[in-house]
Amino acid sequence: MTNTDPHPELSSSRDCPTIDGRRQVQRVRARITEVGGIPVARSVPTRERRTIGAWCFLDHIGPTRLAADEPGMRIGPHPHTGLQTFTWMIAGEILHRDSLGSEQVVRPGEVNLMTAGQGIAHSEESIGDSDRLHAVQLWIALPYADRETEPRFDHYPYLPRWREQGADFTLLTGHFREHNAPTLAYSPLIGMDLTHPSGGPVTIPLRPDYEYGLLPLEGVFACEGENYDVNELAYFGTGRSEVVFEAPPGGRALLLGGEPLNDELLMWWNFVGYSRAEIAEAQRDWEAGSDRFGDIPQFDGPRLSPPPIPWKV
Repeated sequence: MTNTDPHPELSSSRDCPTIDGRRQVQRVRARITEVGGIPVARSVPTRERRTIGAWCFLDHIGPTRLAADEPGMRIGPHPHTGLQTFTWMIAGEILHRDSLGSEQVVRPGEVNLMTAGQGIAHSEESIGDSDRLHAVQLWIALPYADRETEPRFDHYPYLPRWREQGADFTLLTGHFREHNAPTLAYSPLIGMDLTHPSGGPVTIPLRPDYEYGLLPLEGVFACEGENYDVNELAYFGTGRSEVVFEAPPGGRALLLGGEPLNDELLMWWNFVGYSRAEIAEAQRDWEAGSDRFGDIPQFDGPRLSPPPIPWKV
């Protein structure tokens, strides 16, 4: 996934004030942008919420139907540094290719996880016979000590699944009760998908040292007397031992959490880093065609170009 916002801003992880000096439920309405020819709803980063733990990017794709004569989603080769890209597929299929030579289709119920580290390039295309496309694509900021790790790609076709309180849960990453996800993590995190066929109340225990957010993907969820529609993120902050919400019949939501970041995190275009200098260096290397990012000869089309850096380098 790429940040193709035509007017991107330099984002800092420390410009997210609490509301009235207290951790409470904060409503964050996603903004609609276009990625690869498909409209997506972006909840993080926004002006109100830059990060949830190490989760630093949250795009909700669809659910949308593709016409037979439409090309679908097609994102040309683009670079990443200092992060992991995390794709959770709900409907449809996306083909991932990267400069390590990986080529992997992610299907419903599966996760593709790419660790960029010091630098990698990848492309993404919707494929298959289904006319539906529904997915969540996220970025996870790598800790300072791991930001230049060797790039790698991992695919996870099997994840922990169970039913409780009438809802179906899938643990995408992290730990929850006796469940442990196999996904590679460099930071204390949790990601969990839940669906509720009949609707009803759900209580989820939380770690007080984590901050959390709940994003409705299908249906309107109720929490603490407020309704949260699709693409309205409910941010809970830290210090909570549980969250109680009402799921609608057929409702689906994504729960994200993690330890709040202590380091100053910077994001620009498709790069995550801890200084302007390292981000500017990454952009120069991409523009110069450096071996740092490699290439993807299997992709038929141009690679993406970044907007000009908005600060003096």
